[in-house]
Amino acid sequence: MTNNTDYHQFIDNDEGWVDRRIFWEEEIYEQELKQIFAKSWQFIAHDSMIPNANDFYTTYMGEDGVIGARQKDGNVRVFLNSCPHRGNKFCFADEGNARSFICNYHGWSFGIDGKLGALANEHVYDEGDIDKEKWSPKQARVETYKGLIFATFDQDAPSLDEWLGDFRWYLDMMFDNDGETEFIDGGIKSYVNANWKFGVENFVGDAYHALWNHDSGLKAMNKGEGFGPAVTENSYHASINGHGWEFGTDGYADVVIGGSEKWLNYVRDIIKPKIKEKYGELRSNIFGSLASVSLFPNISFLPGIQTFRVWLPRGPKKLELRVFTIVNKNMPEEIKQEINNACMMTFNPAGVLEMDDGENWEGNTQVNKGYLTRQEKLHYGCGITREIEHEELPGIIYKGQFNDANQRHFYTRWADLMNADSWNDVPTRYRPRHTKNN
Repeated sequence: MTNNTDYHQFIDNDEGWVDRRIFWEEEIYEQELKQIFAKSWQFIAHDSMIPNANDFYTTYMGEDGVIGARQKDGNVRVFLNSCPHRGNKFCFADEGNARSFICNYHGWSFGIDGKLGALANEHVYDEGDIDKEKWSPKQARVETYKGLIFATFDQDAPSLDEWLGDFRWYLDMMFDNDGETEFIDGGIKSYVNANWKFGVENFVGDAYHALWNHDSGLKAMNKGEGFGPAVTENSYHASINGHGWEFGTDGYADVVIGGSEKWLNYVRDIIKPKIKEKYGELRSNIFGSLASVSLFPNISFLPGIQTFRVWLPRGPKKLELRVFTIVNKNMPEEIKQEINNACMMTFNPAGVLEMDDGENWEGNTQVNKGYLTRQEKLHYGCGITREIEHEELPGIIYKGQFNDANQRHFYTRWADLMNADSWNDVPTRYRPRHTKNN
C-alpha cells in the first residue's frame, strides 16, 4: 500500500463484492489503527460500570490502552494507559476504585484525572527538568448518549450526536424504552483468531446466516423448533454513517430465542406499551423482533436478547471480544436474571449460538493465508437492487432483512474514513431527517 491508496478499490457496491485483503494485510490494518480507531468515537464503558467517584475501567481504543475514570464532579475522563517515562502501563487492573495510579517501573504516579503527580525519588530531578502538565498522558474527548460513554482522541471529529446522526431514532428503542439502562455485573472477555470486522459485520446485517448456522442450536433450546424459512416481507436493513440495524417487525422473535416466558411476558406487557407510547407503533413492533445491530466501528447488540459486545482489534488476524448483558435499571431482579441467563446460554464464549459464529469467523480469516485465495473477491450482492424510501424509517433503507445492504454500507464508511485527510473529506451518504447536516 502507498499513501495514495484509494481504499474504495477494495469494495464495489455496484457489483457487490469486497476484497479479502482487507481482512489479512498488515499494512491495511495499520491504516485502520490510524484512520479509524485514532479518529472515531468508540465505546468506553456504560455509566453503570463506573457509577462512583474514583471508579475506573480499562479498555482499548484500537490497540491504544485507555482508562475511563469517574471524577469527583461526576464527569468521566479517558486517557492513555501508558506512563510517559518509559511507556509501561500504569494500571493493570480491569476495573476498580482508586485515588491514583502508580507505574511499576519507576514509581511515577498519576491522579484519577490522568495527570502526572509525584515521582519516586523526585529529588533527583532538577528544577525545570520536567513539566508535569506537559508530560501527563494524552486525554481524549468524552461524550455520552443514554448511559453509553464514548471517547475519541481526534479533536476535530464531529460531535457524538453528529457521529450517531439519525441512528439515534433506532437507538432510543434499546436505551430509552423505560428509563435508564445498566450492565449486569460481570462482563466476559474472550479471544477469537479472526479479523475484527467479521464480528461487526455479522451483527450489522447478517440475518441470513442465522437460519442455517444457528438452526440446530435453536432446535436444541426450543423443543426441536428451528428458524424455518426466510421471510422477507415487512423487514428491513437501515444504515446511517456505517451504523446498521437489520430487523423484522414481528415483535418477538429475538425475545423467544432466549427461552424465558417471564421475559416474553414482560416485553409484551411493560416494554412494548412504553415504546408505543413514547415512539409509536412501528418502533414498538421492531423491538424484540429478529434483529441485530452494530455501531461503527466496533460495538454490537441484540435488542430482545440483550447481549452487548465490543470487538477490540488485536492485529488483522485476532480480536478480543468483551460481552455484557444490558437491562433496564427499573426491571425486577427476577427479570434481569432471566435475561442474563438467556444471554449466557446463547451469546457468550460457551453459548449455544456464539460457538457457531466464532468458528466461522476464524475460518473466514485464516483461509486468507493462501496467496491465491486472498486474490479472490467475497460476494456481497444480496438485495443489491432493493433500496427504497420509507415514510418513517430514517437512513439508507433496503427492504428484506436477508440482505447484504448494511454490510456494503459499513464497508463504504470504512473506505471513506480510510481515505480521508480531514473530516471534510468524509461524505454524508444518507438524507438526515432528525439531524442537522453540517
